[in-house]
Amino acid sequence: MSRIGMMPIPLPLGVEVEIKGSAVSVKGPKGELSRSFNPAIAISLNDGIITVSRPSDNRIHRSLHGLTRSLLANMVEGVSKGFQKDLELVGVGYRAQIVGEKVVLQVGYSHSVEVTPPPGVSLVVMGAQRISVQGINKELVGDMAAKIRAVRPPDHYKGKGIRYVGERVRLKPGKSGKVGAKR
Repeated sequence: MSRIGMMPIPLPLGVEVEIKGSAVSVKGPKGELSRSFNPAIAISLNDGIITVSRPSDNRIHRSLHGLTRSLLANMVEGVSKGFQKDLELVGVGYRAQIVGEKVVLQVGYSHSVEVTPPPGVSLVVMGAQRISVQGINKELVGDMAAKIRAVRPPDHYKGKGIRYVGERVRLKPGKSGKVGAKR
């Protein structure tokens, strides 16, 4: 039995779910999300609780069971609370600023890097060293945060770069040549 797939999804106040076959749309105070799922997995709504069930114990049905439930739970949480990923810039002279809808990063290159968010994702700069990626779609928020981090990943020798808030970067010791070696 799938432990994740068997868990019911309670609907918070203000969230409406519409199920049409294998397509599900979720509407809440933050926005609306819709997605179509595999038609083999049954999705039902009873008394404000969404349940997901599978037709058999085949390997593919077991894997789709948990996946469908997780995606539905993320949709419900996204339209009710939203998702947020925070990034921090570590390094001398590293900074971010908002210009229109874009975020301009200065992270040690000879040029500045412009990052444009996709529709449904907003970027907020807090101070000069913190960026917050916010939105209702968990996939888009995580993807945008990963793209910003990929502009200048953390260096494992000095620790400089863009990292998630709370991410620990293990620093390597670097070179340790022999002292007083013959030339």
